Amino acid sequence: MSTPALELKGIDKRFGAVHANRAIDLSVGKGSIHGIVGENGAGKSTLMSIVYGFYEADAGEIRVDGAPVRIRSSRDAIAAGIGMVHQHFMLVEPLSVLENVMLGAEGGAMLAGGATAMRAELGRLGADYGLAIDPDAIVGELPVGLQQRVEILKALARGARILILDEPTAVLTPAEADQLFDMLRSLRDEGKTVLLITHKLREIMDVTDRVSVMRRGAMVAHLETARTSREEIAAAMVGRPVLLKVEKGPARPGAAALEANDLVLRDSRGVARLDRVSLTLRAGEIVGVAGVSGNGQSELLLALAGVVHPQSGRIMLNGQDVTRASPAALRKAGVAHVPEDRHHMGLVLPFEENESAILGYQDDPRYGGLGPLIDRDAIRADARAKIEAYDIQPPDCLLKTANFSGGNQQKIVLAREMERTPKVLLVGQPTRGVDIGAIEFIHKRLIAMRDAGAAILLVSVELDEIMALSDRILVMCGGRVTGERAAADTSAQELGLLMAGVTEKAA
Repeated sequence: MSTPALELKGIDKRFGAVHANRAIDLSVGKGSIHGIVGENGAGKSTLMSIVYGFYEADAGEIRVDGAPVRIRSSRDAIAAGIGMVHQHFMLVEPLSVLENVMLGAEGGAMLAGGATAMRAELGRLGADYGLAIDPDAIVGELPVGLQQRVEILKALARGARILILDEPTAVLTPAEADQLFDMLRSLRDEGKTVLLITHKLREIMDVTDRVSVMRRGAMVAHLETARTSREEIAAAMVGRPVLLKVEKGPARPGAAALEANDLVLRDSRGVARLDRVSLTLRAGEIVGVAGVSGNGQSELLLALAGVVHPQSGRIMLNGQDVTRASPAALRKAGVAHVPEDRHHMGLVLPFEENESAILGYQDDPRYGGLGPLIDRDAIRADARAKIEAYDIQPPDCLLKTANFSGGNQQKIVLAREMERTPKVLLVGQPTRGVDIGAIEFIHKRLIAMRDAGAAILLVSVELDEIMALSDRILVMCGGRVTGERAAADTSAQELGLLMAGVTEKAA
């Protein structure tokens, strides 16, 4: 057996009463892709943050290439040959690719020499690993997949032999994810070691050589990917068998609850983000909206939720014109909205969990109204009930929202919107960054809401999720609806053609 690229022995970490990592042992072979999976709050990100120097372990040892190292900062990690690509990119958007890669590695006071050397290094890395990119491109103008490529290049340019990727596909389209995995295989074949943190079992099965499973802060399994199954991994993550497919009966659609007619929405440059979009959403059904990111799904969700107003067209709610209605007015009329981006629109991260749990509903009489009369006890009691119902971890409504894992933050938003029994639910990316057990729970809740008579519009970049949950599927491309299909009568291939802009007739 060759010396492992990375070894962790007895890694232990506490944050007050929370025991985040419990005597973790891990061995990662050189030139391999090693998956780390576990439920939200299982301790995966904490463990990788220790490896990368954001935290220092309370106990235990880290070895790189067989030698013990003390990692107290990211600088120590980089010196040890460890790089990390975070789920939320650490890039300066107004700067170029070259300038972003150089930050922290400028090569001395005279930047010209450092820039020349780094430009040559970017060319070499691009050729060796299929990571070619224009070094003079402005990062903020690049698509998400290329921004992630810049993050990988930053790590490799600093000499990383071990590369940690935290939920790397959470913001990627399926095609971008496939490109990323091709890059990771190239890195592995050139002798680099990759640690992949992900919730997506399909990705684990497709790209990893081994997978380690964490549950409630402990490492509970180390498996060879080729000799395991999605079902075995899921059961190890959750501690029980997990249903990996959605069980639902046929929909019984009722009256039209929400209608959009010929919606046109142009951005500040005059580009049509919605181009004469029409749809009907009925009580008791789930309508999925499929499409590659950036083709109008996000704008449709925002327009129907009242966050933005179309330049033309009409939106009708139970026969009433709500085209210019505010989000607050729509909430009072029974429309709930789970935004696609929980950080920018769904939560206020410095707020306590109980405060984030009432955003948009803070003037509800049950909370005592606004101002000094607000009933903190009622808010906290309501938050605790939602925490229990949705298994939000840690179960502390006084904890800052920022201190919850991404999946538990998502559950805070879902509980806030879904527990009010809305007539219409507009939901964007409901399981983004959510673990397998929570995905099963969320899917069951959505089906239960549908069966209770709610009208649900579902936007998701996960085509499998769209096909599993939806009764009808609308496909968008270039701001237009390019086709509509009954979920039971279509295939991923047919939807893919429509997503690519192939005409209805040809598809």
